[in-house]
Amino acid sequence: MAVPGKTNTLTDVTGLRVGQAEDASVQTGVTVILPDQRAVCAVDVRGGGPGTRETDALAAHTLVDAVDAVVLSGGSSYGLAAADGVAAVLGAQGRGFALMEIPGVPVSPVIPSAILYDLANGGDKAWGEAPPYHQLGKAALAAASHEVRLGRAGAGYGARAGSRMGGTGSASLVTADGITVAALVCINSFGSVTLPGSDVYWAWPWEIDGEFGGARPAADWSAEPEDWGAAKINPGARENTTIACIATDAALTPAQAQRLAIMAQDGLARAIRPVHTPFDGDVVFAVSTAARPLPEPVEFNLARLGSLAADCLARAVARGVHAAA
Repeated sequence: MAVPGKTNTLTDVTGLRVGQAEDASVQTGVTVILPDQRAVCAVDVRGGGPGTRETDALAAHTLVDAVDAVVLSGGSSYGLAAADGVAAVLGAQGRGFALMEIPGVPVSPVIPSAILYDLANGGDKAWGEAPPYHQLGKAALAAASHEVRLGRAGAGYGARAGSRMGGTGSASLVTADGITVAALVCINSFGSVTLPGSDVYWAWPWEIDGEFGGARPAADWSAEPEDWGAAKINPGARENTTIACIATDAALTPAQAQRLAIMAQDGLARAIRPVHTPFDGDVVFAVSTAARPLPEPVEFNLARLGSLAADCLARAVARGVHAAA
């Protein structure tokens, strides 16, 4: 039986820290997922309007087989500059990819990232030629620790989940044989995270120990096919996105990490309705810190991890919105 880890967050995975930074006046923020050592990473993109950086380099057939960090950011396309700030610091520390060491030639930090749209949330966006994301990336990296703040924190600081306050959520599971899988998510969805006309989360069947309030639907409740409840009224192209990172301490190849990311996307479908729309830029990264081997039979245990990852992601969505409220 799998149970939540000690903190019920992404940092229950051995070898990972998380940094979060916000600018309250701008109503935006950045989250950095920082592995202690370079880590295998993959990505799955399902939304119709994604904004990403260096995701092509994560394909299983490409040269680079590990990353130095993953960055999630608000700010729409401006937020991609957060990874520049992280790259500048890590490169100065000598962390990055190089085919060989050549005196005077810097390494190249590999930092895939994804952004969500929070430009219309009322914050002061009159930044001219100096958007805050480069510095926010540096600040989030400097804040990396084993603490993960939920709700209005990091990249989820200025987000909206349908017509509700969005935010940052996280959840973890540890299996009976000692494997840890966890999720961190920043929820800025077009779709609703709650059943129409109620405060019951769509993710309620996967809740553990009342971690997001314990509300349950009435016994005779049923879903109307076109009642989306608290979804956003006027969605705009690329104005909605849920971005997430799944992590495990099981050793995975890039192709196996890709399968984990694909299966984890089902967690968004369990927690948000509708999801993966033309208006959303939904992106899920999967990271392996390889602290323990993936048990045999490998294919079966990869399927286990994928199912648990989807459960964690659904719970993380509800935890993030619940904490923001």
